[in-house]
Amino acid sequence: MDAVSDVLRAVRLSGAVYLNGEFTEPWCVIGQGDATLYAAFLPRSERVVSYHLITEGRCWAQLADNQGSAIHLNAGELLVVPQGEAHIIGSDLALSPASAAPLLASQLQTTPGQVMKLSYGGGGIGTRLVCGFLACDNTLSNPLLSSLPPIFKVDMRNDPRSAWLESSLQFAAAEASEWRAGSAIVLARLSELLFVEAVRRCIDTLPADRKGWLAGVRDRFVGRALSMLHAQPAHSWTVDELARKVGLSRSALAQRFTDLLGQPPMQYLARWRLQIAAQELSTGSKSLAAVAEQVGYESEAAFNRAFKREFGTPPACWRKRQGTANAAGVAVAQVHT
Repeated sequence: MDAVSDVLRAVRLSGAVYLNGEFTEPWCVIGQGDATLYAAFLPRSERVVSYHLITEGRCWAQLADNQGSAIHLNAGELLVVPQGEAHIIGSDLALSPASAAPLLASQLQTTPGQVMKLSYGGGGIGTRLVCGFLACDNTLSNPLLSSLPPIFKVDMRNDPRSAWLESSLQFAAAEASEWRAGSAIVLARLSELLFVEAVRRCIDTLPADRKGWLAGVRDRFVGRALSMLHAQPAHSWTVDELARKVGLSRSALAQRFTDLLGQPPMQYLARWRLQIAAQELSTGSKSLAAVAEQVGYESEAAFNRAFKREFGTPPACWRKRQGTANAAGVAVAQVHT
């Protein structure tokens, strides 16, 4: 399995489109994490990715606390806010933004879990957006999510490789505007597909001098090394073995890997093994010894020490805490269904 697919699998996306927006100039709204909205539409999660597909018209967007992040968007482009930070969208970002949460709150009682509709603005030129959230299971040092820009856009138009995607986007817009039985699940799956494709486009358009995990994935040699580490995380890898398999000297691979990812290969592998273990402890029922063996530790004691260094708590305490949080999340979701 390639590294991007493996990390996306570990993130365990859970999608929910919840808003079909119709805005008319002048308009400006701010979107931010709202526990009530999230509980009504998403499973419990520690991170929520926001996305907005512009289906008609144009607008501007920026992070709420960073004017330098402003992006102009046209129909057919997808805006992604992978950290779920507060962000402003509007025809003019200089306007005082209205909060989206109060505008939507009244609909929670009448359309829980369905695609909501929001009309807002001054009556001028119109812009249509399909907006939604993606809940992410794992946020702890996930290399992909941590490497994505805090706000970015991808152009879903005019690419001969993705005629199927453009058709899917048109289908998503139609589903969001005309509610039918099954629309919620269709749009949830499409939203997951949109995010995966956005990540792929982000990698493809990285500047040549970019550093970080995404740049490492794109690199001919480091990308192959990452794929092998992710394919067999429990294997007793050495830098020598990795270097032979990717066709570089030991020193060249170690230097190239560290330059791009900011850490040497074995340190990266150790942290990724613990990410896998944290996910297994959160969602599975294997014993601690079995989890330790699964991720390449020869003893449970060594696993316990490494896990505590990484996460600040022993694995048994981590599992108990995650179980309590999951139960609380279920209870909150039931209140809103």
